[in-house]
Amino acid sequence: MNGTPITQAMAETPCVGERVPRFQRPHASVPQFTNSPTMIVMVGLPARGKTYISKKLTRYLNWIGVPTKVFNVGQYRRDAVRTYKNFEFFRPDNEEAMKIRKACARSALSDVGTYFMLEHGQAAVFDATNTTRERREIILSYAKDNGYKVFFIESICDDPEIIAENIKQVKLSSPDYIDCDKEEAVADFLKRIECYKVTYVPLDDDKDSHLSYIKIFNVGSRYLVNRVQDHIQSRIVYYLMNIHVTPRTIYLCRHGESELNLVGRIGGDSGLSPRGSQFAGALGKYIKSQSIPDLKVWTSHMKRTIQTAEALGVAYEQWKALNEIDAGVCEDLTYEEIQANYPEEFALRDQDKYRYRYPKGESYEDLVQRLEPVIMELERQENVLVVCHQAVMRCLLAYFLDKSAEELPYLKCPLHTVLKLTPVAYGCKVESVSLNIEAVNTHRDRPAGDEPPCTLLAPPSRHHSRAQPMASPVPTRAPRLQDLGVTSLSLQNVEVSREPEEALLTVPDHI
Repeated sequence: MNGTPITQAMAETPCVGERVPRFQRPHASVPQFTNSPTMIVMVGLPARGKTYISKKLTRYLNWIGVPTKVFNVGQYRRDAVRTYKNFEFFRPDNEEAMKIRKACARSALSDVGTYFMLEHGQAAVFDATNTTRERREIILSYAKDNGYKVFFIESICDDPEIIAENIKQVKLSSPDYIDCDKEEAVADFLKRIECYKVTYVPLDDDKDSHLSYIKIFNVGSRYLVNRVQDHIQSRIVYYLMNIHVTPRTIYLCRHGESELNLVGRIGGDSGLSPRGSQFAGALGKYIKSQSIPDLKVWTSHMKRTIQTAEALGVAYEQWKALNEIDAGVCEDLTYEEIQANYPEEFALRDQDKYRYRYPKGESYEDLVQRLEPVIMELERQENVLVVCHQAVMRCLLAYFLDKSAEELPYLKCPLHTVLKLTPVAYGCKVESVSLNIEAVNTHRDRPAGDEPPCTLLAPPSRHHSRAQPMASPVPTRAPRLQDLGVTSLSLQNVEVSREPEEALLTVPDHI
């Protein structure tokens, strides 16, 4: 079959040997890790939700500060074989195709090593079927050679309705079935599943008792957990046992405009302004118009969220974890007063807003850690309205929209606007609903000319956050720019020596 697409792809696909070579580190014959990276290896037949779990788990781990990346072997296969014909590519007796599939897996493994070494990743999700003992042994051998930990996640599903729904929602939109009749695509995919069933060997409770893994049965109806060996694995298990796929909607909004919002003061515990009270009434009407079954309402312990929720006329639950970020010595101050009294702090926060911690207060990084129980409970629930605060809403939104630490503190969450979040297959659909009640603008843009902070140059500044995700390596904090001799005009407005007018350039107007 010389000259076929398969043989051509084999010639272009790297790593076709029988073993994956150990990733070579300079000046080290044996891998050395203070905190060994973790390979999270998916196992299961097609249409069992492996990619859904991979993407969702990766989003969570990145949000809590564990650098994680998905390596989808199916994408490697699509890159190697540009034209998909039919299920016969996946037949276990198709030797040429099998060589390509193995080569793609090895190429993905090699990229995992590169990610850990050069990009300082802490976890990699190896998203493939990995249904044979042979494939899993190759992965385990590679991990052992390189000093990685391995945690398996096996998704087992024998409910035909769940499988059919997964095929309909996800697989029919796959690049494999572009411009293909839906019925033909479903029939072909079901035959592909049968090809995998021939050689599928699930993780065995006896033979694999030495491995670390979780088995998820029928999308969470039952779990089996074996040999959880460290903190990150326990967090993975806890997270996976809290998520579900039941259709639901999450509503996020801030409290109504407060008295302190009007005068541009941050933090504090003031009540609502007249316009804020008007918004609370409008919010009640909007929620009623949505006819949401079994809606739960959550607020913080602060007056302005409680007053907003009381106007809804329904029961609500107060969470201290939803309180606004603690601004420490800067509580109740305007940005102008912070610049006048604490110019160094104001500049340091502009240098790295996510990690900067207010003196005697919190950072956004601290806030993410505080909000993790809220995220876990949101994942367990169905329809929820969360009435919260600007910094809190940014953190929650960053989780659902998979935003980076650099993007998170600048997400726009205006007053008197409801964000309607609907989880979908591999992400979250967002609808912004303004209730048309005027309010002040409290959003301060990223300083003009600012760039994402450098994370590899110098030790922490005095008030940078010291709280780290427990499973992550302690990253080096962004240095003060003047210590680095930075003189670029594009960065001058985050220096301590900047003029007050320049420092306050992006401060929103207020009374």
